[in-house]
Amino acid sequence: MSSGPFHIGRDQFHLAWDATIPPILTVASGSEIEIDALDASCGQITAVSTVADLANLDFDRVDQVCGPVFVDGAEPGDTLQVELLDFQPGDWGWTAAIPGFGLLTDEFPDAALRITRLGGGMAEFLTGVRIPLAPFCGVLGLASPGEPRSTIPPTEQGGNMDTRHITAGSVLWLPVAVSGALFSLGDGHAAQGDGEVCGTAIETPMRARIRLSVRRDVRVTAPEFQTAGPLGTSTNTAPWLAADGVGPDLMTAARDAVRRMIDRLGQQHGLAAIDAYLLLSVAGDLRISEIVDQPNWIVTAYCPTSIFG
Repeated sequence: MSSGPFHIGRDQFHLAWDATIPPILTVASGSEIEIDALDASCGQITAVSTVADLANLDFDRVDQVCGPVFVDGAEPGDTLQVELLDFQPGDWGWTAAIPGFGLLTDEFPDAALRITRLGGGMAEFLTGVRIPLAPFCGVLGLASPGEPRSTIPPTEQGGNMDTRHITAGSVLWLPVAVSGALFSLGDGHAAQGDGEVCGTAIETPMRARIRLSVRRDVRVTAPEFQTAGPLGTSTNTAPWLAADGVGPDLMTAARDAVRRMIDRLGQQHGLAAIDAYLLLSVAGDLRISEIVDQPNWIVTAYCPTSIFG
């Protein structure tokens, strides 16, 4: 059996984690695959879309994934190693506040859409706000047994993890639950902050190059990964602004932290609240800073100051 490289086109996708979906490819362990993926809207949002187009967004087509790929020899109990070799985003991307979706839906009920041109390793997200690109795919996962599942929630087999540190050069390990593993990938992001607070990153079509290998000497029960290098080097060139949410409920604390950071960006940089909300989903970090001193926890929203010109 050839070890590739193989290719999957952007029209070879599916919309559920379902072990009964026939594989697009059957490959040997150690094979390299190139995947061309549409953006998370499945092509419904384009470079010339306007906010009016969000009203017609069909959520049944959102977060489609290319595949599945059957890896010969992979069996339940094994680990699939996914080496992320390269990510090439498109020359444009979109970020949206979609009514009913995101952390602060009640406070931002109106739809908003920003189309961003990408080039030279940067995105000029707002006038004077330049964000370094750090492309990755938000959805990388395997099929699981049982009833079909939506691609939108993550599971122990991976899926929609939206983890911005799984960039080129990183290695992801996923637990195999069905014969052949049935790997799929999608949801290209040109840049995203931890937490993806408004529910979208800079969503973009993506060309990904990966290598899939069966490992029996590595055991995982949920996704684990090794980053390509130190974290935060792209924007860790100046101080970060940070705002805490404190309380007994993590969701409430997270919302409070984001609200405070939106206010801070408005006061310090003159951003409109909706612009700050979208910006935090693309370049900010939302982290659990303290979760051991009960009854209250701390969630911190961060924003790098180096992105401001």
